[in-house]
Amino acid sequence: MALPAALAMTLSACGGGGGSSNNAADGKDNPEGTVSIYGTEPKSTLFPANTTEAGGGKVTDSLFSRLVGYKTEDGAPYNLMADSITTSDAKVYTIKLKQGWKFHDGTEVKAKNFVDAWNWAAYAPNAQQAASFFSPIAGFEDVHPADENAKPAKDKMSGLELVGDYEFKVTLNGPTSVFTTMIGYTPFSPMADSFFADPKAAEAKPIGNGPLKFVSRTPNALIKMERFDDYKGEDKVHFKTLDYKIYSSQETAYQDLVAGKLDFMEALPPSAKVGEKYKADLGDAVVNANLLGQSAIAFPQYIPEFKNVKLRQAVSMAINREQITKTVLAGSYVPSTSFVSPGIKGYRADTCGEYCKYNPEKAKQLFQESGFTGKKLTIQSNQDGGRKEPLEAACNSIKQALGVDCEFVGATNFGAFRQIVDGKQLTGMSRSDWSADYPSIENFLNPLYRTGGSSNDSNYSNPEVDALLKKADETANEDEAIKIYQQAEDIIAKELPSMPTWNEKGIGGRSKNLLAAKMSFKRQGALESFRVKA
Repeated sequence: MALPAALAMTLSACGGGGGSSNNAADGKDNPEGTVSIYGTEPKSTLFPANTTEAGGGKVTDSLFSRLVGYKTEDGAPYNLMADSITTSDAKVYTIKLKQGWKFHDGTEVKAKNFVDAWNWAAYAPNAQQAASFFSPIAGFEDVHPADENAKPAKDKMSGLELVGDYEFKVTLNGPTSVFTTMIGYTPFSPMADSFFADPKAAEAKPIGNGPLKFVSRTPNALIKMERFDDYKGEDKVHFKTLDYKIYSSQETAYQDLVAGKLDFMEALPPSAKVGEKYKADLGDAVVNANLLGQSAIAFPQYIPEFKNVKLRQAVSMAINREQITKTVLAGSYVPSTSFVSPGIKGYRADTCGEYCKYNPEKAKQLFQESGFTGKKLTIQSNQDGGRKEPLEAACNSIKQALGVDCEFVGATNFGAFRQIVDGKQLTGMSRSDWSADYPSIENFLNPLYRTGGSSNDSNYSNPEVDALLKKADETANEDEAIKIYQQAEDIIAKELPSMPTWNEKGIGGRSKNLLAAKMSFKRQGALESFRVKA
């Protein structure tokens, strides 16, 4: 039987502000125009399986297209490059490709480009950040042993079988309800033959198959891209050139947006939100969306004092989420009390319980019981992107409640910060925000809390949680799988390896140079919706 790609996922995500930001009916658009978008410096190469952070993700999502896409309006998965995805048991999937799709070097996208790319991404020696996303595929452990020091037994997963030029078969470790949704995520992109011939050359000039092709990259300044006219997807763009402008200051970017020197920002700085100043600045050029994501602060488990659960609980209860979201964040965020975002099927309010509620008296008691002897606590993050102010406020709240010094420690930019996190070089607590890669409860648990997960910033490891996540991954019935994922979340909530802080309301803006612009549930510009004023 053919399984529907959405697998009964429910999600509300809408973009666009009022009036002309929703459509181009009030003016003629220019298909040869240029769009500039706010960007942060990518952490590393622009390989799709090595890009799990926002700065690089914006770029790779438009450079590469996958079997499945996600609707801007509601996040629902749909077949993009896949002509069909069929299964009789939710374990073995036959995937047929639409023909005639091309890479930016003119070569045709074939089934082997998916099979080769997935095998390369999963192979441990290639050290791709998102390798763990391929773990549901049979044979993953042969190419990516659980022991980081072990040599892989093979370089190809047994669960990938090439059937023909435009058809391949995927066998999973067990039936799953998530597979046809998760393969729309960036790491599941195909790679051109030229990539495997010379990965270094592809690092300097990525060859994708998406609506935009790479032109040039100037570190910490600009990534320039151009429309790929041979693109066959329904998410093609309606402008010629795209400039990702790299900013170290979100305030500077916002000033450029208001002045018409920048065309789109998916998030606005704290100063623009105070008193809803952005409404006066932007008028009908405000862009809204329902986001699937959350902000959190991780307690790295390789730092000895954070192995003490009472210290983690004390710090979490010392943060006045209500006050910070109302004042510093000017109502553009709401307090978070769960490890899964509202809007995701399987979300439950208050799974964090009392430990995400402000209680300075109980916090101080737990802090004293923890026996913490250090002179101060720190919260590390990037300074750009409006991240500094709310975390400084969190530190002040901790200081007042616990009577211990707390300091914000900022990295220059997001890319530099992620290198510290991924290199396990944190010396204190760490900002650990998350935007959904695809609309599923699985995506809020596996990457962040499974041992070795691609974005497990706390370095958390619990065999019981791992076993539940694996069991849920291999449960074909979605409702039954969700119940098991929730059991894992309940254990995570008790152990608190990271503390949920707040959830963002989607508020962005476009310049008057754009007739239309929408934002997706991932807090990215939906580029296919952009129209440049003639």
